[in-house]
Amino acid sequence: MPLYHKFKATSATTAFLLFLYDYSGYGASSGKATEFNTYADIEAVYHCLRRDYGIKQEDLILYGQSVGSGPTLHLASQLLRLRAVVLHSAILSGIRVLYPVKMTFCFDIFKNIDKIQLVKCPVLVMHGTDDEIVDWSHGKRLWELCKQKYEPLWIKGGGHCNLELYPEYINHLRKFIHAMKTFSVTNNFNQVQQMHRQPKQKC
Repeated sequence: MPLYHKFKATSATTAFLLFLYDYSGYGASSGKATEFNTYADIEAVYHCLRRDYGIKQEDLILYGQSVGSGPTLHLASQLLRLRAVVLHSAILSGIRVLYPVKMTFCFDIFKNIDKIQLVKCPVLVMHGTDDEIVDWSHGKRLWELCKQKYEPLWIKGGGHCNLELYPEYINHLRKFIHAMKTFSVTNNFNQVQQMHRQPKQKC
């Protein structure tokens, strides 16, 4: 689990706590893997953090990778005081992974293209330029639709499941976490936005 080890190392150097879980039907979790089950899962995790650990939404950074970007944006679109969101190889929607459609159909799943516009907190988008499963255009469009843009990370040559193997991945993630520590969610995000909104392609 190289991504887990990257997170663990980052948490040790940036002083934040890590909470990981498996969606229904994934990993060690029972149940069936469906869109609405993943929404229920992330809501249950959030309520657990609030009830059992006293964690406020202002102290949370949600991280969603690939299909996991769906439940991440589902919850983020409902939390008005969330600290931040990280989208890693995220999808615009389920159908758009397969077909370059221009509109959202009622039977589509994980409609991130609509929910990203409801997210009020800063968003970091990371995507590989050679992603063989979810085209780079998904990440670029999600970044364009963000209300609070942070400098995205486009990893040249990066695929769908190997971004964490590139040194710039962990460096950029650490920089984002440090930036999120410097402001209060009750304050204006313009200062951080001006510092980090210009996209850079990492070579």
